[in-house]
Amino acid sequence: MVNYKKHILNNGLRLIMHKDTSTPMVAVNVLYDVGSRDEDPQHTGLAHLFEHLMFEGSLNIPNYDNALQMAGGENNAFTTNDLTNYYLSLPGPNLETALWLESDRMLELAFSKEKLRIQKDVVTEEFRQTTLNQPYGDVWALLRSLIYKKHPYQWPTIGKNIEQIQQTTIEDVRAFFYRFYRPNNAILSITGDIDYSNVIALVEKWFGGIAPGEPNVRNLPAEPAQTSMRRLWVERDVPFDEIYMAFPTGKRLEQSYYTTDLITDVLASGTSARLRENLVKNTQIFSEANAWITGSRDNGFLVAMGKLHKGQSVEAAEEALWKQLNLLKDNKVGEKELQKVKNKTEASHTFSEVGILSRAVNLAYYELLGDASMLNNQVEKYFSIEKNDLMSEAENVFQPHNASVLHYLAKPLAQ
Repeated sequence: MVNYKKHILNNGLRLIMHKDTSTPMVAVNVLYDVGSRDEDPQHTGLAHLFEHLMFEGSLNIPNYDNALQMAGGENNAFTTNDLTNYYLSLPGPNLETALWLESDRMLELAFSKEKLRIQKDVVTEEFRQTTLNQPYGDVWALLRSLIYKKHPYQWPTIGKNIEQIQQTTIEDVRAFFYRFYRPNNAILSITGDIDYSNVIALVEKWFGGIAPGEPNVRNLPAEPAQTSMRRLWVERDVPFDEIYMAFPTGKRLEQSYYTTDLITDVLASGTSARLRENLVKNTQIFSEANAWITGSRDNGFLVAMGKLHKGQSVEAAEEALWKQLNLLKDNKVGEKELQKVKNKTEASHTFSEVGILSRAVNLAYYELLGDASMLNNQVEKYFSIEKNDLMSEAENVFQPHNASVLHYLAKPLAQ
């Protein structure tokens, strides 16, 4: 159980606090309710680019990292399709330094065309390294564009292409900042050896005077129901063929999320999971097999994949994957097998609450979903699932008309 207290500032900033006296450190997490799904389809990659710009100096602090390091702290950030998150940890007595730093860049960034140019070049190089020049680097982009035809989940967080990143202007950046990086669109979570009343006073001191922005009202296009199988074949300079089969799933707050998550655990969690036992160990088709779900706030998807051994047919690989998925529809998961994946889920959840930083991140995330208290009932959600629930959800998800199949093939060697 993670106990916490909540305080809402007049400008709309939500503060979540958790006290842990076992450590002299504190963790500070600032989550902004903006991700790549909030971008214009003709101007993608801005949310991720902005994550980089947030470390380029703010109105009164030219160098964020130097100031934090002098206070004994370290930090990082990440962007997803649904959110952007900044986190740091530092010694408890230096908490006010962290609040000074985070409040100043929420107040206003030190916008400049030169800083924007530098970070556009950085992100462009990242795009080349992670998507264009890395083996299998464009799989995620290909899958998303295959699965989504209307919803903005159809592109990865880094953006559709380099051209759209490079076209970003200083006016785009300013508009993005004042629309999304406002206190009423943010959640601040603080964990560690803290005094609640002192934290509230400090947060009011540093964040209370920041003006709120206009309410962020989303009107995202809904993804139409898929009615027929989709296929894509690509050839790339990679050593082995791979196959990906993706299926639409529900939203993160729906019960189906927990059921499909357990289904992927049955398929791929641990060395004795079904895909690895039946397709890697006991056949010569795959050298690797896996399954996972995206867990997106809007409708996500489930992926089952395999990396083929040399000389194996991708058609046979697809048939073998379908066989394993269909078994979940036709045969109940055994009681022992179900309990094993539930226990692993509980252990993973417990481990995620060990450190104050992970607790700060999790509290902010569940507050974004609706209420930070949901952090404490996740295990119950999984343990309430029965064998028939898995079979019913598998029957619902693993239908041929729901499938988006990507055959990612190695180019033939030149003769």
